[in-house]
Amino acid sequence: MYTPLRIDPAQALAEINRFQHKLAAGMQNLPKLDEPEYAHTPRELVYCEDKLKVWHFTGTRPTAKTPVLIVYALVNTVWMTDLQPDRSLVRNLLEQGEDVYLIDWGYPDGADRWLTLDDYLNGYLDRCVDAVRHRHGLDAINLLGICQGGAFSLCYTAMHPDKVKNLITMVTPVDFHTPDNMLSHWVQNLDVDRFVDVMGNIPAGLMNWVYLTLKPLRLNQQKYVGLVDILDNPAELENFLRMEKWIFDSPDQAGEAFRQFIKDFYQGNKLVKHSLEIGGRPVDLGLIQQPVLNIYAEQDHLVPPDASRALRQHIGTRDYTEVAFKGGHIGIYVSGRAQREVPPAIHQWLRARLTKQGFEP
Repeated sequence: MYTPLRIDPAQALAEINRFQHKLAAGMQNLPKLDEPEYAHTPRELVYCEDKLKVWHFTGTRPTAKTPVLIVYALVNTVWMTDLQPDRSLVRNLLEQGEDVYLIDWGYPDGADRWLTLDDYLNGYLDRCVDAVRHRHGLDAINLLGICQGGAFSLCYTAMHPDKVKNLITMVTPVDFHTPDNMLSHWVQNLDVDRFVDVMGNIPAGLMNWVYLTLKPLRLNQQKYVGLVDILDNPAELENFLRMEKWIFDSPDQAGEAFRQFIKDFYQGNKLVKHSLEIGGRPVDLGLIQQPVLNIYAEQDHLVPPDASRALRQHIGTRDYTEVAFKGGHIGIYVSGRAQREVPPAIHQWLRARLTKQGFEP
């Protein structure tokens, strides 16, 4: 009888045996593994306020005279930037000679329900920038904004241009209405006022579910099927569990800030329509005259390349540089390619700005 399904019995038996071997190895390896940790790079606490902390990474003697303050998104924890020793944006920036600081936003609770974007940007972020400026006796520092933190950094620089020397944005959404922006399509008809009024703070579990359903087969099935392939490799198994821990170790979202971000950025697209106001202050990207480095990921499903590349059309500076990374939204921090390419590109760009501005590199 003809059948399109042709199975080699010997090969099928070998596959079953390999599968059983890996499962058995996994049952032995899993109990031996400690809970995976991240944030391994030595650091010191230099500023704190409410739930927020500013970390200064130590262990090396920086050659750069102007520090870099990393502004992460409010979604997920900031430790994607320091996931493990061999997959660490901050560690690699330190090795390049940069002086690196990081804002850890913490975990909002009911007391933070009414925090606004004005509170985050003209309040917390501004005081973090001041703390770093004062530590170094500088009028302006470098900002490195990541994802939503990149949008925050753009807004902050437009409102406080005298405090930012150079601006770096990574996988940062600027035009929220590009045709391939799935998140934007999803929230266009969301009654965000009713949503926040009912929910208060937005639960982290709900946010994670939304992101996972952007690629439901890949993120909810394939990766766990693929887990079988590494059950007999303790190092790879630990790396997998560390990433899983980071994905699900997420903070809730302060309700009022979430409401404003969805309405003004995703629904209103006000950042590129030049109609955005934060705390009553207009936000005009055309006012940004600082050098800007914009790094985007070519396979980014959360921030499509066109959403990030739109910055070129709206920024005021003539010193604008784009760098395309061959990878995805997370791979730009943790892949082997990222370790080799991204921190050196940032360092070389900053070094070139020093030369242009008449300083010794």
